[in-house]
Amino acid sequence: MCTNIVYEWLKTLQLPQYAESFVDNGYDDLEVCKQIGDPDLDAIGVAVPHHRRRIHEAVRRLKEADERAAGLYFTLEPPAALKLKIMIRDKLIRDGINLSKPPYSNKVRGSPLAWSSDWRKNSSS
Repeated sequence: MCTNIVYEWLKTLQLPQYAESFVDNGYDDLEVCKQIGDPDLDAIGVAVPHHRRRIHEAVRRLKEADERAAGLYFTLEPPAALKLKIMIRDKLIRDGINLSKPPYSNKVRGSPLAWSSDWRKNSSS
């Protein structure tokens, strides 16, 4: 049987029998599961009305948990990591290094057709 977050979620709802169908239909993550509606439950094969209600209620709770937690995401990085990122950025600026320009960037110059024909020439050598 599948052992992922959706399986664990369905297990807590006492509906683990649907786990394989969820994953087979692309519902392999709780973020995706938050979008489930009646047509999705039809496609997954959830026909029992009280199972459908249980899933809809659990989806509602997942969405509410997101709304409550939304204010917690203002701290993007721990202070030490942010300090390191700033130090690296400042050092690159001082040394005149621009990572978005050659030789640091992997952007291809010229048109895609010119690049692909150059690549074919070089790969056949």
